[in-house]
Amino acid sequence: MYKILEKKALNPTVTLMRIDAPLVARKAEPGQFIILRVDEDGERIPLTVADYDRETGSVTIIFQIVGATTAKLNHLTEGEYIHDFVGPLGRATHTEGLHKVAVVGGGVGCAIAFPVAKKLHDQGCEVHAIVGFRTKDLVILEEEFAAHTNRLVRMSDDGSWGEKGLVTDALRKLIENGENYDEVITIGPLPMMKFVCKLTKEFGVKTVASMNPIMIDGTGMCGGCRLTVGGKTRFACVDGPEFDGHEIDFDEAMARGATYRDFERHAYEETCNLLAKEVQ
Repeated sequence: MYKILEKKALNPTVTLMRIDAPLVARKAEPGQFIILRVDEDGERIPLTVADYDRETGSVTIIFQIVGATTAKLNHLTEGEYIHDFVGPLGRATHTEGLHKVAVVGGGVGCAIAFPVAKKLHDQGCEVHAIVGFRTKDLVILEEEFAAHTNRLVRMSDDGSWGEKGLVTDALRKLIENGENYDEVITIGPLPMMKFVCKLTKEFGVKTVASMNPIMIDGTGMCGGCRLTVGGKTRFACVDGPEFDGHEIDFDEAMARGATYRDFERHAYEETCNLLAKEVQ
């Protein structure tokens, strides 16, 4: 059992939790993830490690309340316990030897992008962060990005925060104005990452995309997280979650990701109704 040390709402649909998990904290690195179960009968879901503190033995996760399990997780409070918290899983982000990087995050994907940007910045790399949200009300981790990057470009779909437009608009402007990046790291919704990779391919800039497909066991045995990368099947849980963005079949990944959308929505509604009755 893993104790919830802290719980904080970052916006109406995104929650931060700090979990007492010293063995995970001891080995965790940016880019890796954990798989948790809220209770003994719960489903397994992957969540990226948003931060860790080796001294206190805590691991921070940030999640969006979109399905039945995240609704159950969000129903827990400080001092309560999560049944399973397994990790760190996956390959850590490669950060060695990079001198100038653009980290492009979108929506709740910024929770995954932040620890990567932070580690790069701590290693002396020049980090430009381009982060985008639909609207100002959904912004998360603004102060954290500002403190751990050399340049922060804020974008919003409606212009209520930073500049109006897409993250690809900002990235194109930076590259065309002469910024030469060793690498672009993009983390966010699949359509966003697809078009970031399409743009960087145009300019010949190496790009890494962090993938979060359907996962079950996190060991590569179930095959649920398979992706096509460079024409070959890869498994996000053991081969990733980061891959060469110019080789990912994003259209296939988006189609597979939508397979259980109706089922997930039904499960979410049922869970919300049950949780509402418990509160009453």
